[in-house]
Amino acid sequence: MKIISGTAHPQLAKDIANELGLPLCDAMVTTFPDGESFVQIEESIRGEDVFIVQPTCPPTNHNLMELLVMVDAVRRASASRITAVMPFYGYARQDRKDKPRVPITSKLVANLLTAAGVNRVLTMDLHAAQIQGFFEIPVDHLVSVPVLIHHLREHYVTDLDNLVVVSPDIGGVKNAKSYANLLGTQLAIVAKQRISATEVDAHAVIGDVAGKDVIMVDDMTESGGTLCAAAAVLKEHGAARIFAGVSHGVLNDTARERLAKSPIERLLCSDSVPMAWGEQVDTVSIAPLFAKAIQSIHDNSSVTHLFEV
Repeated sequence: MKIISGTAHPQLAKDIANELGLPLCDAMVTTFPDGESFVQIEESIRGEDVFIVQPTCPPTNHNLMELLVMVDAVRRASASRITAVMPFYGYARQDRKDKPRVPITSKLVANLLTAAGVNRVLTMDLHAAQIQGFFEIPVDHLVSVPVLIHHLREHYVTDLDNLVVVSPDIGGVKNAKSYANLLGTQLAIVAKQRISATEVDAHAVIGDVAGKDVIMVDDMTESGGTLCAAAAVLKEHGAARIFAGVSHGVLNDTARERLAKSPIERLLCSDSVPMAWGEQVDTVSIAPLFAKAIQSIHDNSSVTHLFEV
Protein backbone atom coordinates (compact mmCIF):
# COMPACT_ATOMS: atom_id res chain seq x y z
CA MET A 1 0.00 0.00 0.00
CA LYS A 2 1.27 3.46 -0.93
CA ILE A 3 -0.09 6.86 0.14
CA ILE A 4 0.68 9.74 -2.22
CA SER A 5 -0.10 13.38 -1.45
CA GLY A 6 -0.92 16.17 -3.83
CA THR A 7 -0.33 19.81 -2.93
CA ALA A 8 -3.95 20.57 -1.96
CA HIS A 9 -3.70 19.38 1.67
CA PRO A 10 -0.34 17.72 2.44
CA GLN A 11 -0.87 17.91 6.22
CA LEU A 12 -3.99 15.76 6.04
CA ALA A 13 -2.18 13.23 3.84
CA LYS A 14 0.69 13.11 6.33
CA ASP A 15 -1.73 12.62 9.25
CA ILE A 16 -3.49 9.77 7.42
CA ALA A 17 -0.16 8.10 6.64
CA ASN A 18 0.90 8.47 10.29
CA GLU A 19 -2.34 6.81 11.42
CA LEU A 20 -1.53 3.91 9.12
CA GLY A 21 2.07 3.74 10.29
CA LEU A 22 3.36 4.40 6.78
CA PRO A 23 5.63 7.01 5.22
CA LEU A 24 4.26 9.08 2.38
CA CYS A 25 5.34 7.79 -1.02
CA ASP A 26 8.26 9.75 -2.43
CA ALA A 27 6.77 11.85 -5.21
CA MET A 28 7.54 15.21 -6.78
CA VAL A 29 4.41 17.26 -7.43
CA THR A 30 5.16 20.72 -8.75
CA THR A 31 4.02 23.43 -11.14
CA PHE A 32 5.89 24.83 -14.12
CA PRO A 33 6.14 28.63 -14.49
CA ASP A 34 3.34 28.56 -17.06
CA GLY A 35 0.99 26.89 -14.55
CA GLU A 36 1.18 23.32 -15.88
CA SER A 37 1.26 20.56 -13.27
CA PHE A 38 4.12 18.06 -13.27
CA VAL A 39 4.34 14.83 -11.31
CA GLN A 40 7.11 12.27 -10.94
CA ILE A 41 6.81 9.22 -8.67
CA GLU A 42 10.31 8.77 -7.29
CA GLU A 43 10.03 5.18 -6.06
CA SER A 44 8.67 1.97 -7.53
CA ILE A 45 4.92 1.45 -7.17
CA ARG A 46 4.60 -1.43 -9.62
CA GLY A 47 1.82 -3.74 -8.43
CA GLU A 48 1.04 -1.53 -5.40
CA ASP A 49 -2.36 -0.50 -4.02
CA VAL A 50 -2.09 3.30 -4.36
CA PHE A 51 -4.16 5.92 -2.53
CA ILE A 52 -3.85 9.53 -3.77
CA VAL A 53 -4.95 12.09 -1.17
CA GLN A 54 -6.16 15.26 -2.88
CA PRO A 55 -9.28 17.24 -1.91
CA THR A 56 -10.40 19.34 -4.88
CA CYS A 57 -10.87 22.49 -2.81
CA PRO A 58 -9.89 26.02 -3.95
CA PRO A 59 -8.01 26.57 -6.17
CA THR A 60 -10.42 23.94 -7.48
CA ASN A 61 -9.38 23.75 -11.13
CA HIS A 62 -5.68 23.49 -10.29
CA ASN A 63 -6.19 20.83 -7.62
CA LEU A 64 -8.48 18.80 -9.88
CA MET A 65 -6.06 18.92 -12.80
CA GLU A 66 -3.16 18.02 -10.51
CA LEU A 67 -5.11 14.99 -9.29
CA LEU A 68 -5.74 13.84 -12.87
CA VAL A 69 -2.04 14.22 -13.71
CA MET A 70 -1.08 12.25 -10.59
CA VAL A 71 -3.49 9.46 -11.51
CA ASP A 72 -2.01 9.26 -15.01
CA ALA A 73 1.53 9.10 -13.61
CA VAL A 74 0.57 6.34 -11.18
CA ARG A 75 -1.29 4.36 -13.84
CA ARG A 76 1.68 4.51 -16.19
CA ALA A 77 3.91 3.36 -13.30
CA SER A 78 1.91 0.09 -13.24
CA ALA A 79 0.06 0.43 -9.92
CA SER A 80 -2.36 -2.45 -9.40
CA ARG A 81 -5.20 -0.25 -8.12
CA ILE A 82 -5.67 3.51 -7.84
CA THR A 83 -8.01 5.06 -5.26
CA ALA A 84 -8.66 8.80 -5.38
CA VAL A 85 -9.02 9.94 -1.77
CA MET A 86 -11.07 13.14 -2.06
CA PRO A 87 -12.20 14.29 1.41
CA PHE A 88 -13.80 17.27 -0.34
CA TYR A 89 -15.30 16.75 -3.80
CA GLY A 90 -15.22 20.01 -5.75
CA TYR A 91 -18.03 20.90 -8.19
CA ALA A 92 -20.48 18.83 -6.11
CA ARG A 93 -23.01 21.67 -6.08
CA GLN A 94 -23.30 21.52 -9.88
CA ASP A 95 -25.17 18.22 -9.76
CA ARG A 96 -28.25 18.95 -11.91
CA LYS A 97 -29.65 21.20 -14.62
CA ASP A 98 -31.53 23.84 -12.64
CA LYS A 99 -31.40 26.38 -15.49
CA PRO A 100 -31.43 26.13 -19.28
CA ARG A 101 -28.12 25.38 -21.01
CA VAL A 102 -25.99 24.73 -17.93
CA PRO A 103 -23.57 21.82 -17.35
CA ILE A 104 -23.74 19.01 -14.79
CA THR A 105 -20.12 19.50 -13.82
CA SER A 106 -20.04 16.98 -10.96
CA LYS A 107 -20.83 14.29 -13.55
CA LEU A 108 -18.09 15.65 -15.82
CA VAL A 109 -15.58 15.37 -12.95
CA ALA A 110 -16.66 11.77 -12.38
CA ASN A 111 -16.06 11.04 -16.08
CA LEU A 112 -12.63 12.70 -15.97
CA LEU A 113 -11.52 10.70 -12.94
CA THR A 114 -12.61 7.43 -14.51
CA ALA A 115 -11.01 8.26 -17.87
CA ALA A 116 -7.73 9.16 -16.14
CA GLY A 117 -7.56 5.69 -14.60
CA VAL A 118 -9.10 5.89 -11.12
CA ASN A 119 -10.40 2.50 -9.98
CA ARG A 120 -12.15 3.67 -6.82
CA VAL A 121 -13.12 6.91 -5.06
CA LEU A 122 -13.09 7.56 -1.31
CA THR A 123 -14.86 10.76 -0.32
CA MET A 124 -16.89 12.29 2.52
CA ASP A 125 -20.20 14.14 2.86
CA LEU A 126 -20.99 14.86 -0.77
CA HIS A 127 -23.27 17.86 -1.28
CA ALA A 128 -25.72 15.44 -2.91
CA ALA A 129 -25.38 11.76 -2.07
CA GLN A 130 -26.69 10.74 -5.50
CA ILE A 131 -23.41 11.95 -7.04
CA GLN A 132 -22.19 8.42 -6.23
CA GLY A 133 -24.41 7.32 -9.10
CA PHE A 134 -22.45 9.50 -11.54
CA PHE A 135 -19.57 7.00 -11.31
CA GLU A 136 -19.24 3.65 -13.05
CA ILE A 137 -16.63 2.66 -10.44
CA PRO A 138 -17.06 1.97 -6.69
CA VAL A 139 -17.46 5.01 -4.43
CA ASP A 140 -17.03 4.82 -0.64
CA HIS A 141 -18.96 7.73 0.85
CA LEU A 142 -17.94 8.45 4.45
CA VAL A 143 -19.78 10.74 6.86
CA SER A 144 -18.30 13.15 9.39
CA VAL A 145 -21.30 12.96 11.74
CA PRO A 146 -19.67 10.57 14.27
CA VAL A 147 -16.50 12.68 14.45
CA LEU A 148 -18.29 16.02 14.90
CA ILE A 149 -20.85 14.66 17.39
CA HIS A 150 -18.09 13.15 19.52
CA HIS A 151 -16.28 16.51 19.65
CA LEU A 152 -19.50 18.40 20.47
CA ARG A 153 -20.40 16.09 23.34
CA GLU A 154 -16.87 15.93 24.70
CA HIS A 155 -16.22 19.68 24.79
CA TYR A 156 -19.45 21.69 24.74
CA VAL A 157 -22.80 19.97 25.27
CA THR A 158 -23.44 17.48 28.08
CA ASP A 159 -27.20 18.07 28.51
CA LEU A 160 -28.76 16.61 25.38
CA ASP A 161 -32.26 17.26 26.75
CA ASN A 162 -31.64 20.98 26.24
CA LEU A 163 -30.19 20.64 22.73
CA VAL A 164 -31.97 21.23 19.41
CA VAL A 165 -30.46 20.36 16.03
CA VAL A 166 -31.21 23.04 13.43
CA SER A 167 -31.10 22.93 9.66
CA PRO A 168 -30.15 26.42 8.43
CA ASP A 169 -32.23 25.90 5.27
CA ILE A 170 -34.87 23.56 3.87
CA GLY A 171 -32.34 21.72 1.68
CA GLY A 172 -30.34 20.53 4.70
CA VAL A 173 -33.23 18.93 6.58
CA LYS A 174 -32.22 15.35 5.77
CA ASN A 175 -28.67 15.93 7.03
CA ALA A 176 -29.93 17.68 10.18
CA LYS A 177 -32.45 14.89 10.80
CA SER A 178 -29.63 12.33 10.87
CA TYR A 179 -27.85 14.39 13.55
CA ALA A 180 -31.07 14.72 15.57
CA ASN A 181 -31.78 10.99 15.37
CA LEU A 182 -28.27 10.07 16.50
CA LEU A 183 -28.35 12.53 19.40
CA GLY A 184 -31.98 11.81 20.30
CA THR A 185 -32.88 15.51 20.17
CA GLN A 186 -35.53 17.71 18.57
CA LEU A 187 -35.22 19.22 15.09
CA ALA A 188 -35.86 22.79 13.97
CA ILE A 189 -35.60 24.47 10.58
CA VAL A 190 -34.74 28.02 9.52
CA ALA A 191 -36.55 29.30 6.44
CA LYS A 192 -34.34 31.42 4.21
CA GLN A 193 -34.29 33.18 0.87
CA ARG A 194 -31.05 33.49 -1.07
CA ILE A 195 -30.49 37.00 -2.39
CA SER A 196 -27.15 36.35 -4.10
CA ALA A 197 -24.23 33.92 -3.98
CA THR A 198 -22.99 35.59 -0.77
CA GLU A 199 -26.15 37.18 0.73
CA VAL A 200 -28.97 35.33 2.50
CA ASP A 201 -32.19 36.50 4.17
CA ALA A 202 -33.31 34.19 7.00
CA HIS A 203 -36.76 35.13 8.25
CA ALA A 204 -38.53 32.33 10.15
CA VAL A 205 -37.93 29.38 12.47
CA ILE A 206 -39.97 26.17 12.35
CA GLY A 207 -39.70 24.53 15.76
CA ASP A 208 -39.08 25.58 19.37
CA VAL A 209 -35.62 26.91 20.22
CA ALA A 210 -36.47 29.26 23.11
CA GLY A 211 -34.04 28.73 25.98
CA LYS A 212 -32.36 25.87 24.13
CA ASP A 213 -28.78 25.23 23.06
CA VAL A 214 -28.76 24.74 19.30
CA ILE A 215 -26.36 23.30 16.78
CA MET A 216 -26.84 24.19 13.14
CA VAL A 217 -25.53 21.53 10.76
CA ASP A 218 -24.66 21.78 7.09
CA ASP A 219 -22.44 19.96 4.61
CA MET A 220 -20.25 23.00 3.91
CA THR A 221 -19.87 26.72 4.36
CA GLU A 222 -17.83 29.13 2.29
CA SER A 223 -18.89 32.72 2.95
CA GLY A 224 -20.81 31.94 6.16
CA GLY A 225 -23.88 33.79 4.91
CA THR A 226 -26.42 31.03 5.55
CA LEU A 227 -25.10 30.10 9.01
CA CYS A 228 -24.75 33.66 10.28
CA ALA A 229 -28.15 34.77 8.99
CA ALA A 230 -29.78 31.71 10.55
CA ALA A 231 -27.96 32.31 13.85
CA ALA A 232 -29.32 35.86 14.05
CA VAL A 233 -32.89 34.61 13.59
CA LEU A 234 -32.39 31.83 16.16
CA LYS A 235 -31.14 34.38 18.68
CA GLU A 236 -34.25 36.51 18.05
CA HIS A 237 -36.35 33.43 18.83
CA GLY A 238 -34.66 32.97 22.21
CA ALA A 239 -31.92 30.42 21.53
CA ALA A 240 -29.37 30.22 24.37
CA ARG A 241 -26.02 29.00 23.05
CA ILE A 242 -25.54 28.61 19.30
CA PHE A 243 -23.05 26.24 17.69
CA ALA A 244 -22.55 25.23 14.08
CA GLY A 245 -21.19 22.01 12.67
CA VAL A 246 -20.17 21.65 9.03
CA SER A 247 -18.36 18.88 7.22
CA HIS A 248 -16.27 21.14 5.00
CA GLY A 249 -15.12 24.55 6.25
CA VAL A 250 -14.09 26.12 2.93
CA LEU A 251 -13.81 29.42 4.78
CA ASN A 252 -12.79 32.70 3.19
CA ASP A 253 -12.02 36.04 4.87
CA THR A 254 -15.65 37.15 4.55
CA ALA A 255 -16.78 34.08 6.49
CA ARG A 256 -14.31 34.74 9.32
CA GLU A 257 -15.48 38.37 9.58
CA ARG A 258 -19.12 37.29 9.68
CA LEU A 259 -18.43 34.65 12.32
CA ALA A 260 -16.73 37.24 14.53
CA LYS A 261 -19.88 39.40 14.46
CA SER A 262 -22.40 36.57 14.73
CA PRO A 263 -23.91 34.91 17.83
CA ILE A 264 -22.29 31.61 16.83
CA GLU A 265 -20.16 30.52 19.78
CA ARG A 266 -18.09 27.90 17.95
CA LEU A 267 -17.97 26.50 14.44
CA LEU A 268 -17.05 22.80 14.37
CA CYS A 269 -15.71 21.47 11.10
CA SER A 270 -13.50 18.70 9.82
CA ASP A 271 -10.01 19.25 8.42
CA SER A 272 -11.07 18.00 4.97
CA VAL A 273 -9.75 21.28 3.53
CA PRO A 274 -6.87 23.51 4.68
CA MET A 275 -9.12 26.62 4.90
CA ALA A 276 -10.87 25.32 8.03
CA TRP A 277 -9.35 27.68 10.59
CA GLY A 278 -10.19 30.83 12.56
CA GLU A 279 -10.62 32.21 16.08
CA GLN A 280 -14.08 30.70 16.49
CA VAL A 281 -13.34 27.50 14.60
CA ASP A 282 -12.70 24.06 16.10
CA THR A 283 -11.07 21.82 13.49
CA VAL A 284 -11.66 18.13 14.11
CA SER A 285 -9.30 15.63 12.50
CA ILE A 286 -10.73 13.10 10.05
CA ALA A 287 -7.35 11.41 9.56
CA PRO A 288 -8.28 8.43 11.82
CA LEU A 289 -11.57 7.99 9.93
CA PHE A 290 -9.90 7.98 6.51
CA ALA A 291 -7.03 5.80 7.71
CA LYS A 292 -9.51 3.15 8.87
CA ALA A 293 -11.38 3.39 5.55
CA ILE A 294 -8.16 3.06 3.55
CA GLN A 295 -7.09 0.04 5.60
CA SER A 296 -10.51 -1.56 5.09
CA ILE A 297 -10.39 -0.95 1.34
CA HIS A 298 -6.88 -2.38 1.16
CA ASP A 299 -8.00 -5.45 3.12
CA ASN A 300 -11.20 -5.78 1.05
CA SER A 301 -13.29 -5.57 4.22
CA SER A 302 -16.45 -3.63 5.07
CA VAL A 303 -16.44 0.10 5.93
CA THR A 304 -19.92 -0.01 7.50
CA HIS A 305 -18.52 0.18 11.03
CA LEU A 306 -17.20 3.68 10.26
CA PHE A 307 -20.76 5.04 10.24
CA GLU A 308 -21.42 4.10 13.87
CA VAL A 309 -21.65 6.80 16.55
